Amino acid sequence: MTVIKTHQSIKIMPKKLIIKMARNGKGIFAAKAFKQGEIIETISGKLVHHERASKLWDENARKAENLFRYCGTRYLSPEGELGDYSNHSCNPNSGVIKNKGKLFWIAINDIKRGQETLIDYSTIIGADDAWTMKCNCGEKECRKIIRSIDKLPKKILDRYLKLGIIPRYILNTMKKARP
Repeated sequence: MTVIKTHQSIKIMPKKLIIKMARNGKGIFAAKAFKQGEIIETISGKLVHHERASKLWDENARKAENLFRYCGTRYLSPEGELGDYSNHSCNPNSGVIKNKGKLFWIAINDIKRGQETLIDYSTIIGADDAWTMKCNCGEKECRKIIRSIDKLPKKILDRYLKLGIIPRYILNTMKKARP
């Protein structure tokens, strides 16, 4: 079993990941190759309750856009951490998993050195989250609008379920949203 250290700052990550300019602002790039299924990094940040997360939309939408759903009632704010630079793709090469109370990026495809690591934001947006965003990923199969997990096309949802990159608490929001 791989031992994973929690990093407190992006400054100590240059051996595995690099922050640099990408298609959509700054992004996270692989400083080494990652094999499918390999853990890329721990997602660090401050946990905030959903009421605080809701207030962030009024106070600072930029910060709110970067929140990762952590559980049913809390979000992880990666402000100043690596997660602040995570970009979306409708054809991602990585995903988010939760294990033993921590969130991790995991490679869902082989990722070459120098390639940007991209997730599908829909996998971390619960059916009870009202968040949407215009997509600018540039993929041939771009969905144009990033929405919550329950709005994913069935084929894509099934693929992500098979890969195990939709955290259980996100799946639970789908069950609650159904009549």
